[in-house]
Amino acid sequence: MGFSDLLQEAGGFGRFQWMHVTLISLPGLLMASQNLLNNFVSGVPTHHCSLPANYSLPDYQIDEKQLVKAFIPLDPSGNRLDRCRRYVEPQWHLLVTNGSANVSHLKTEECLDGWTFDHSEFLATTISEWGLVCSLRPLKQMIQTIYMGGVLTGAIIYGGLSDRFGRRSVLIWSYLQLAILGCSAALSPTYSVYCIFRFLCGMAVSGIIINGVSLKVEWIPTKERTLVGTLTSFFFTFGQLILAGLAYWLRDWRKLQVVVCVPYFLFFAYSWWFAESARWLVLNRRSDKALKNLHRVARINGKPINQLTLEVLHSHMKREIDSCQSTLTAYDLVKTRGMRRISICLMAVWFATSFAYYGLVMDLQKFGVSIYVMQLIFGAVDIPSKLLALAALTYLGRRYSQATCLFMSALVIFANIFIPPDMQVLRTLLACLGKGFTSSCFTVVYLYTGELYPTVIRQTGMGFVSTMARTGSMAAPAVLILDEVFPALPSIVYGLEENPLPIIRKMSRYEKVEYVSTETRSQVYL
Repeated sequence: MGFSDLLQEAGGFGRFQWMHVTLISLPGLLMASQNLLNNFVSGVPTHHCSLPANYSLPDYQIDEKQLVKAFIPLDPSGNRLDRCRRYVEPQWHLLVTNGSANVSHLKTEECLDGWTFDHSEFLATTISEWGLVCSLRPLKQMIQTIYMGGVLTGAIIYGGLSDRFGRRSVLIWSYLQLAILGCSAALSPTYSVYCIFRFLCGMAVSGIIINGVSLKVEWIPTKERTLVGTLTSFFFTFGQLILAGLAYWLRDWRKLQVVVCVPYFLFFAYSWWFAESARWLVLNRRSDKALKNLHRVARINGKPINQLTLEVLHSHMKREIDSCQSTLTAYDLVKTRGMRRISICLMAVWFATSFAYYGLVMDLQKFGVSIYVMQLIFGAVDIPSKLLALAALTYLGRRYSQATCLFMSALVIFANIFIPPDMQVLRTLLACLGKGFTSSCFTVVYLYTGELYPTVIRQTGMGFVSTMARTGSMAAPAVLILDEVFPALPSIVYGLEENPLPIIRKMSRYEKVEYVSTETRSQVYL
């Protein structure tokens, strides 16, 4: 008998588990707001160069729109005002009715007096406040890269701290860190200060995700984990819809920053009710506290187990106590040929999936549709995509589901390259399909990774491949800058990364691994 048997005796998935899972999952409603916040906080309003401070008006009456036309040239497309150049001298002759002139020879200059921003879509963003346009345009994507760097750093630091100090303690601290530093970010006086706060917020987000998942899983009986994991993943999906509503309602980056972080004070307040993982307590020689927590869980579930003593607890967990004596390291993930092949393929899948996912969701303004509508659509498409992934896993198996989702995602991204910009409906539809297939990739790879790695090294393997996912999410915003070289270049890069052929070819010999026992997997790989 093992720890799962003790949980069954304590009521299985009872009242305590429902409360525990729900309370830990609630912050997931705002996790999407943290990961996708830069879309709205750093939204790029329509803008053009500010007019010179001193200029002389002509003798005839002109309105403001005509005045701008005399100072600001059209961009190369000829459909809108240039965002980064203005005429050196006002061109009043361009205002003559039915007048036409060759403007290619007219001298222009950079925006020496700053920019004028349109406030119809955003009241205020970091872009309009700190002038992050034209030559400073890459700094917008740098904010997201720095944030994802914080997520990666947090995974490394808080992962180790949770093994030393417990899941509950680090989770409580992460709630408080995100609440305080997230709200402080709204008071940032400069771009650099804001980036520092976002980096620290990313660390806190990583601590919440890692320890929240661990704390949920370690109090849930084995047979309920898949269903509970699938259902709780919808909190992130609904969080994307909430973000669209909040951003549309507030439209001010400082207010939005505060609103998505203040609730973490509430999460911090009730998180003291959480019970520390009994598994972790026993393995860290705190069995008396583990016993107390088990009695508390059983009491809340209405099934007290008064006969449970320290001796009984140790006898149930003897195998786990013995296995923790010999610790496997990350080197064991590449030590044998079988493990090395699996690890390399999973690294590629995790990197490519995260890379393409954040490449799509972090550039909503390029579709020519309201950014709020796009966020709403992108959030809603996650619902059928998750259901599609579950159906594919049931009927196609893990490997073909993974390869199919990757291939369809790459196909849709590539197809969007050849759609003319004026066909916005079709471009939006393909973008939604691409995002949906990429979300399905995430759903499949989480399950597939857990089944491919043996229990004795599963946590190490999950941490290793998820690091590649964080690396992909850091690289994705930087690739968006390539559209200045060639507009279709980012889509080409994202599509190439989603190529599933290595998965089909190199993982074919492990197709049936997901159906064998833990002991068999350990013998095959280790």
